[in-house]
Formats: sequence, structure tokens, C-alpha cells
Amino acid sequence: MTDHMIDSTLSELERYYDTVPRVGGARAEDFGPLTLFVQEGAGWPYYARPALGGPGATRADVERVWQRQRELKVPEAFEWVAETSPSLRAAVEAAGLHVHAHPLMVLDPSAEALPPHPEVRLFDADDPLLAAAVTVPALAFAAPGTAVGEAGPAELAAALTEPAAEAGRARVAGKLAAGSTVLAAAVRDGVVLCAGQYNPVGDVVEVVGVGTLPSARRQGLALGVTAALVAQARARGARTVFLSAGDEDVARVYARIGFRRVATALIAEPQA
Repeated sequence: MTDHMIDSTLSELERYYDTVPRVGGARAEDFGPLTLFVQEGAGWPYYARPALGGPGATRADVERVWQRQRELKVPEAFEWVAETSPSLRAAVEAAGLHVHAHPLMVLDPSAEALPPHPEVRLFDADDPLLAAAVTVPALAFAAPGTAVGEAGPAELAAALTEPAAEAGRARVAGKLAAGSTVLAAAVRDGVVLCAGQYNPVGDVVEVVGVGTLPSARRQGLALGVTAALVAQARARGARTVFLSAGDEDVARVYARIGFRRVATALIAEPQA
């Protein structure tokens, strides 16, 4: 990608980041250089981020939004692209937040599609394994990385007895029925081992929440799920497909199906 193409793509992604919470049912609160998105219903929890086309935020701006998040009891998180808003990191760190960096990757339009994975399929809103497909990524992200871990089918079965599993299923079922998300999962012997989604806004698509049950890692399942999502997005006319990788190891996996790093996505949260 040329510098001009990267700049154009980053501008496109800024519009996506500003739009997706609004179409996802979130209320936008204006804080000058920052916008706080507050989920009104049972949808995804959102974040604060730079206002589209706004000036740089100061530490005081960050502290005002952070205080508002605490008042509302919503996630205390700020998300932005380092290259697009270069001064925000210093402001959030001065306010006392911790910053995580993630490779921001865009699919090369010329990338060849992988053959379909035999264990991966798309889900609809009525799929009996939908609750498991929503729960698996949560177990995956609780043990980040690409190494094989301990959590497996038994831990998944236990997690499915928790109220959060049904709440997640209902939320995603509504989005699937409305066409505002697409979900793919790898299923073996009736057990969901990996799942992920993409969220479209016009002809721009973000692949999100791809996670593998830790005990099933290193089997190519995340690659198969992501490839299925990419194929479906392309079939529906997506022009830009992007994602944020968990770390450099995960980014190398996505590079195998044609994703190329264009920038760095930053997430700021309170210290654990």
C-alpha cells in the first residue's frame, strides 16, 4: 500500500468507528474532542474515542469523559488509532490509564481465498449452538495468546450454565436476525471450538471476536473461521475488510490469509 492509500484507508476506518456504535444502538455524548458512546439497550458495550475531525484531546478532556463513564457505570475504555490521533496516548496516560497496542490490519484486495475449512460453518439466529459460539471467544480472551491452554469443553459446558451465556446468545441472535452481524464457528462432534463475527457498515467490514477454545489452539481453526467470514463479506460486496489483532503472533496468523498491517489500534483502560 502507498502512503496515500493508507491515509485514505485510515480515514475510511475513522468514519466506520464513528458510525458503528450509532447503528448499533448507542447514544453519542459530545465532549468536544472526544465522543462517548453509551449503549442504550442490550447491544455491545462501546467506548470513548476521538470526535470525527475534532481537535486533539487534553488530559482534562480525558478525565471528564472517564468520570462520566464511572457515573454511568459503563466500560471505562478509550479506543483510537495511533497514527490518526497521535497526541491522545500522552493525554490518556497522563490521566492514569493503561494503553494496550494492537496491530491494525486490512485485507489485501488481491489476496486469494483459502479453501473452506470442513469444520467451519455460518450460524443463523436460531442455531442451537449459538450460545456456545458466543461464549467460546470469552473463554479464549480470558487466556490470551496462541499457546494451547487448559480451558476446554468442560469449561465451556460450565460457562454455558451462567446467565451471561443466555444474555450473549440473545444479543447476538438479534443482530444476526437484523443482518448487522455475521457469525462463523468451527464445530467438532457437536462442540464449538472457535468462533468469530464481522460487523458491516456499508461496504466496510470489521472482523471481531475471533477466539479459539484454549485447549483447541494451534489447529488452524481461527484461520478457518476468519477465512469463512472474509469469504462471506466479499460475497456480500465488502470493499474494505479489517481487524485488530491481539498481538504480533496473532497478526502473523492473519497475514497468512492476506491481512496487512496499516497502523496500530490503541485501547486505554484503568490499570488492573
